Amino acid sequence: MRTYSPKPGEVTRAWHVIDAEDVVLGRLATEAATLLRGKHKPMYAPHMDVGDFVVIVNAEKVALTGNKREQAFHYRHSGYPGGLRKQSFGQVLQSHPERLLEKAIKGMLPKNKLGRAMSKKLKVYAGPNHPHEAQNPQPFEINAKVEK
Repeated sequence: MRTYSPKPGEVTRAWHVIDAEDVVLGRLATEAATLLRGKHKPMYAPHMDVGDFVVIVNAEKVALTGNKREQAFHYRHSGYPGGLRKQSFGQVLQSHPERLLEKAIKGMLPKNKLGRAMSKKLKVYAGPNHPHEAQNPQPFEINAKVEK
């Protein structure tokens, strides 16, 4: 039996909306990365981009377990000597909550052209509103909510 390889014309892309309110960051990132790669589809092929579009809303309300708000850090470098900057996860959530989710999800995608193409299908918004209503996105439920 020959191995099935999907053709680019056969790939159908759905739109999913994930509400990040009270969802643990890592659990949310793994679910979103799975949807972006297309591993939930029977036509999944590791050498092709068969994934769906993912819209994440309420990024500012994502849950962090333990003391990660103060003890975990987000690093970036300007490219110049001594240009390393670090911020705690709590500081990043206050200033740019989208960055924290984008970095966590992109870290779970392939590190090549394919991964960069997949990451372009990720849309993250800090608040509850998004401009993708015309695409008729379907809500995607994650059951890893934190009890308060």
